[in-house]
Amino acid sequence: MSKITPKKCPPIGQLRLAAQNAAALAYAPYSGFTVGAAVWTDRGLFTGANVENASYGLTNCAERTAIFAAAAAGARRVERVVVYTPTPSPTAPCGACRQVIFEFGPDAEVVSCCRGEDTLETTIDALLPGAFGPADLGIEPADYGTTGKAAAARPSAKRAKKTS
Repeated sequence: MSKITPKKCPPIGQLRLAAQNAAALAYAPYSGFTVGAAVWTDRGLFTGANVENASYGLTNCAERTAIFAAAAAGARRVERVVVYTPTPSPTAPCGACRQVIFEFGPDAEVVSCCRGEDTLETTIDALLPGAFGPADLGIEPADYGTTGKAAAARPSAKRAKKTS
């Protein structure tokens, strides 16, 4: 998994190439479905590939691999996620990945690309409307990376109450 120093978010083409290169490193002996992701964060660029396991439920997607590597390096905000799949048309992130993207990038742009020409450019909010996230627990984005007492001392996030 790679990291570069953050400045301005690189163009989608550069992130697509990083995601495609990451897909080449995927461990996918069961599905043969190699996926790569490039995430632009407050700490720079991180890449990840899907890693399968004989116990299928323990498999990790490329998007989560990249975001977890970024979080382990201290990143707390995701601005853009680019996912590459070896398919003729773009494939959007799975539900678990959407939730993790939202955790670190509630305003993140999500771009899905493939071996074909097509891309799917959207936002995490469009992919996961009404998502549950830090704001539902009274955590402001500035609280990311802080512990309970520091987070609890700050005012809670302003969010409309959900009605059933």
